[in-house]
Amino acid sequence: MFISTTENIPGASYRVLGIAQGAVVQSKHIGRDFMAGLKTIVGGEIKGYTEMMQEARAIATRRMCEQAAQMGADGIVNVRYATSAVVQNAAEVLAYGTAVKLIAPADGQ
Repeated sequence: MFISTTENIPGASYRVLGIAQGAVVQSKHIGRDFMAGLKTIVGGEIKGYTEMMQEARAIATRRMCEQAAQMGADGIVNVRYATSAVVQNAAEVLAYGTAVKLIAPADGQ
């Protein structure tokens, strides 16, 4: 399955199937969270949270692709990500886009 952040695919014909989405709410364990709190005192990147968000985006993307596949999609266009804090030390990542089914050329090429 292909995914694209562009609104459409130049030269491709496809039928829109609907919105595909995937979400996850994720947090870090207490030990990592404590270390992150210490890091905020001295500044700099909080690598534990960076890793957590990368993992969350990957899970949300996978779930979005699974939902699109269940719809019979070949791909997803106009993919976007949104994040929000749900509770303290936990974030939601939402991946969403338009599920599409490629249309073969009429002459079979």
